[in-house]
Amino acid sequence: MLQDYRSWRLLAFCLILPACAWAQSQSTSVSEAEKYYQAGECSKAVDLLKSTAGKDTGNGDVELLLTKCYLQLKQTDAAVSSGEKAVAINPKNSEYHRWLGEAYGEKAGRASMFSAYGLARKTQKEFDTAVQLDEHNFDAAQDLVEYDCTAPSVVNGGEEKAQPIIQKLMTLDVAEGHYAAGNCKAVKKDYAAADAEFTKALESKLKSLDRVYNIADYFAQRGQGEKVSAVVEVAQVQAPQDPRVNFYRAVGFILKKEKVADAEKILKQYLQDAPKHPGDPPPMNAHYWLGRGYEAEKNMSAARAEYEAALKLDGKYKPAQEGLKRLGNP
Repeated sequence: MLQDYRSWRLLAFCLILPACAWAQSQSTSVSEAEKYYQAGECSKAVDLLKSTAGKDTGNGDVELLLTKCYLQLKQTDAAVSSGEKAVAINPKNSEYHRWLGEAYGEKAGRASMFSAYGLARKTQKEFDTAVQLDEHNFDAAQDLVEYDCTAPSVVNGGEEKAQPIIQKLMTLDVAEGHYAAGNCKAVKKDYAAADAEFTKALESKLKSLDRVYNIADYFAQRGQGEKVSAVVEVAQVQAPQDPRVNFYRAVGFILKKEKVADAEKILKQYLQDAPKHPGDPPPMNAHYWLGRGYEAEKNMSAARAEYEAALKLDGKYKPAQEGLKRLGNP
């Protein structure tokens, strides 16, 4: 009898082993794809994930990562398709809904006016669902606040709808609440109020580095070099090796018109190293700020070359367009 049991156990083990090996292989593929995504190599990640998705149609995490990658590659239709598959696999997953909302939002931004209305409403619905499923999904809450403060009433937007979400964030994480309030005020061009809220968010120890650098970006767009440098000091304490530390340090120098030559070296090194993570400023931003640095030094031909380099990467990049307009005809 004991021998029979051992034989059965051995048979079961032999049957299970291939399935376990397959599952481990799938997990390894997803892990490798995540590394490619984090390194900014989304095409390689997609190649791996498409094969995995075909063999494991019930894996929502694979579809989620595909959604993120397609968004980085600006393939919005594919991003929506993968996002919808992820939500269909697990409708109770807050993060799946949030990223589907991101995909709908990106597609809305590229669609005709007629199509954009429907996509915009879908965007809000997904963000709202994500928050309802998990009130601690602060990324989704911030997305929803930004939508409500930006979108017109015709697509169900409105600042009054954002206020309860902001107040809820204040009770859950005061820094997140102040950030949301600042972002809403910035959208409404109430810059004095936005400055105050963003400052409170930093003083309240805002944990999200992405949001910390969004504040740096806001101050940079406002031409407030001292405040950009102050944000860099906060960020450096949290993650001194993050490449954005030096990028925004250079931006601060250029806006303050100090150590401009140092700023140019930093930005050239940044371009040489190439942005490696999804949240890093893209190369066109570095070319733009190099152009601003050269403008500060009255080297207009070099500034023009950098603005043109930025526009080669994105022909609709407005700051570079404005830079060329400032320089006038060559």
